[in-house]
Amino acid sequence: MSSRLGNLASMADNETAAAKPIAMATVTSSDGYRGEARTGTHQFVVDEDPAAGGKDEGPNPYQLLMTALCQCTSATLRMYGDRKGWKLGETRVEARLVRIGDGPSKTEHVERSIRFGAQLTEEQVDRLMEIAERTPVTRTLRAGVAIDTVRG
Repeated sequence: MSSRLGNLASMADNETAAAKPIAMATVTSSDGYRGEARTGTHQFVVDEDPAAGGKDEGPNPYQLLMTALCQCTSATLRMYGDRKGWKLGETRVEARLVRIGDGPSKTEHVERSIRFGAQLTEEQVDRLMEIAERTPVTRTLRAGVAIDTVRG
């Protein structure tokens, strides 16, 4: 694991001074599709669904991606509401990654719904929906991400 981090660190040394990592994760897999994930101080199991050959012992990569979007949305809206002094109540963010077609003609899009437990005005809800469109993970997904792969 440390050699991989060393390679990532050397990649970072070559980047501009303005570039800084905002997240790092490592997955180690010995057999099958199950992986031991580590990110920050957290450890958890990731796996594939049985239909994909896994044992469903943890979330699959797309589930993790949708979870990241939901959590970022929920936290960002809560931060905004707190700054405005708005009580949002329980927030519920759901996201579905939908694929249409197969092969080169396939398209994918995310359907996201947001619900608030508190009674909010129409103007407050409209503003929160605008904020949801600008969360960090939303922006990253919409922009796309360059991926540089190096040999570890």
